[in-house]
Amino acid sequence: MGRALITGAARGLGLEIARALGNAGHDIMICDVDRTALDQAFQDLSPVSAQRCDISDPAEVASMFDRLEAAGQGIDILVNNAGTSVVKPFLDLTWEDWQRVMEINLSGAFCCAQRAAIGMRARGRGGRIVNITSISGQRGGTGRAAYGASKGGLETLTKVMAVELAEYGITCNAVAPGPVATELARATHSSETVATYENLIPLERYGTPEEVASAVVYLASNAASYITGQTLNVDGGFSAAGLRVKQAGPI
Repeated sequence: MGRALITGAARGLGLEIARALGNAGHDIMICDVDRTALDQAFQDLSPVSAQRCDISDPAEVASMFDRLEAAGQGIDILVNNAGTSVVKPFLDLTWEDWQRVMEINLSGAFCCAQRAAIGMRARGRGGRIVNITSISGQRGGTGRAAYGASKGGLETLTKVMAVELAEYGITCNAVAPGPVATELARATHSSETVATYENLIPLERYGTPEEVASAVVYLASNAASYITGQTLNVDGGFSAAGLRVKQAGPI
């Protein structure tokens, strides 16, 4: 088992991923931009360390990794979970909206992955990097120009990292959730959005944070040692579905 750093781990999906990795026997380290939520997560999880970090700022990312390495807490697993979203029609999206989403979802993930990989290479033990992408990075969705582009970019970055880092024993994969029943989704998804998703998903429900976290734990484990450059969709069949017509009787 190793040390795992989870970004954006103060709440929601990141918090559940941190909990699941801890339950799997890993030493967990968490970071988040929200100090108050981070302090609460620290009390809940009792991780090795909790670092306040805005991953959209390369200087803060560098400082966080410097502190971890100085404390002898080099990481074996990185989960790039931190992210943000702006849901606006393409024609209404501002440059500031676009830039903020890219800075966190794509550039921030790049900065964290690069620093983590440099440390993994130096220690010579290999490692695991898991990027949290999205089905919105694979298919066009209304109002998701910035979010979808950032997650699509992160999915491609995952493949490039997998190719370049393989010689160091570092695997790089992505987990692409479909709609997940987080506090944020419950607060922001209208009843119409929920109904539309459930109609498009063969399993006819939202996923749970625990189901997504289980996929991350698998990709971080030795059982996934020969898997790299892949995206595991945890989406209830959304990405596989075409026309769905319920049959009244035998086909």
